[in-house]
Amino acid sequence: MTELADRIDPWPFRHLVLRAPRLELRPDDDEGLLELAEVAVTGVHPPEGLPLGRLWRDESTEDIAQGLVQALWRDRANLSPVDWSLNFLVRQGGQVIGFQGISANQFAVKREVATASWLGIPFQGKGFGTEARAAVLTMAFDYLAAVQARTTAWEDAHASQQVSRKLGYRPDGTERGVRRGHPGSFIRMLLRRSDFDHYRPPWSLEVEGLQPCLPLLGTEMPMCSPGLCPVKGCAGS
Repeated sequence: MTELADRIDPWPFRHLVLRAPRLELRPDDDEGLLELAEVAVTGVHPPEGLPLGRLWRDESTEDIAQGLVQALWRDRANLSPVDWSLNFLVRQGGQVIGFQGISANQFAVKREVATASWLGIPFQGKGFGTEARAAVLTMAFDYLAAVQARTTAWEDAHASQQVSRKLGYRPDGTERGVRRGHPGSFIRMLLRRSDFDHYRPPWSLEVEGLQPCLPLLGTEMPMCSPGLCPVKGCAGS
């Protein structure tokens, strides 16, 4: 351990872990990004489908891998308390199966987050997407004191919309987008904290290493009762 690391941790997110019943989520790291890139080039949507904003089936293997890694590097480098994107690698049985992102702008003021995600084709239709999104929503509402969450999906991205409905999101209008040079529509979805309380999954989320990350997310740890806080490393745990 270096003298600097003894005094400060310049990247505390390397210790952050979310554990759900079947999945483990950790913020992206370079080794994990290589695994994620392998999932991406294998395929995240069928050739005839267009469920994602980025049409990876139209790109070469090299462009897919490089573009993905560079995009997540940018998010990591640009993260600040007023504008952040936290990209989790989703693992099942130790294997990276996809990505779950959560982001916010002016979180300290708005208390609002947005989510985005995808899974490799072999891992779709098994409830992993719902579990991964529920994990970051639980972190946002229970540990960051968020008041609402947003997401968007193309109008024909029915699986994504189904996940949103399962977790209590409500329709919040539409917006125009472009895919392969043609117009399309995004469905906006909004989830309020009070609605999530009625739809949250029955399992408990295990959160480790969050407290040192809070200043970089523009928030502080909510007040905890001694001995009752579920967050490992919190003074109230």
